[in-house]
Amino acid sequence: QVQLVESGGGLVQAGGSLRLSCAASGRTFSSYAMGWFRQPPGKAREFVGAISSSAYSTYYADSVKGRFTISRDVAKNMVYLQMNSLKPEDTAVYFCAADPKRRPDEVLSGASHYDYWGQGTQVTVSS
Repeated sequence: QVQLVESGGGLVQAGGSLRLSCAASGRTFSSYAMGWFRQPPGKAREFVGAISSSAYSTYYADSVKGRFTISRDVAKNMVYLQMNSLKPEDTAVYFCAADPKRRPDEVLSGASHYDYWGQGTQVTVSS
């Protein structure tokens, strides 16, 4: 069992930056692929990006590629989402999620692959 807690959300102006953190409990965290998803107001949850358990592979949605970066610190059981050049359309509740079934260099974008989810953190980007 893994518990995930996101933090770092807030209000930021367009063009600004935020770093979201996801704290994970559980000794097997290092073997899980980790993903970030978001749910804009009135819309469905969507994939943002993911990092493999080895940290060798990352994968991003086209909408955030080049602006967002995912990293992980196994020693601290943490995953991060660095968000730069934020746009109003990035406004959403952001969730981290854990996928325990991937090979070390594998990541997938489908939400159904992720077994564990955090409660989410709100990011609001003003124009």
